[in-house]
Amino acid sequence: MTNPAIALIERRVSANRFDAGHALTDAEIEELTRLATRAPTAYNLQNWRFVAVRTPEAKARLRTLAHGQAKVSDAAVTFIVCGLLPDHAAIPERLRPFVQAGHMPADMVAGWQDGARAQYADPRTARDEAVRSASLGAGTLIHAAEALGLASGPMVGFDAEGVAREFGLGPNEVPVMLVAIGRAAPGNWPQKPRRPLTEVLDIA
Repeated sequence: MTNPAIALIERRVSANRFDAGHALTDAEIEELTRLATRAPTAYNLQNWRFVAVRTPEAKARLRTLAHGQAKVSDAAVTFIVCGLLPDHAAIPERLRPFVQAGHMPADMVAGWQDGARAQYADPRTARDEAVRSASLGAGTLIHAAEALGLASGPMVGFDAEGVAREFGLGPNEVPVMLVAIGRAAPGNWPQKPRRPLTEVLDIA
């Protein structure tokens, strides 16, 4: 019997066609986001934000900024997945429940905070981390949608500056990816062929 998690990975497709009449409730959107935030982040920074674009008016604005891609407005919701520039000052708060649960010594937190301060002093490294965290969150969101019987379509074709301006993103927020989620409509392609392992894998 195939492992369900493996089956999910193997059947997932990047959908372009969605049922425009399908809607998601607040609770369903919240559950998708809750599952997405199970993704890992460095220092447990959880440096991401998810903007769920659901109303027709907001979808229309986002679609214009996404070069007119129909899936932005046809999907039940299109998430703007943002990475936040790492803030070492947030680490004690992020780790407090973990320390209180007895999983981590309290005196270890300052070391993590100092490590993050040093690691992300370079703005390019900080931005790389924001993109990395958002990408991990988006990937987990995509698989959460599949697990809940929904289709998803990730997009990088959009005006990032326009999205930041139009949706009020802060200066520390990087719009990394759009992820359309909803019920698939007929006409989506199956998963496209993958390169052989001989071309992508080295075992050292």
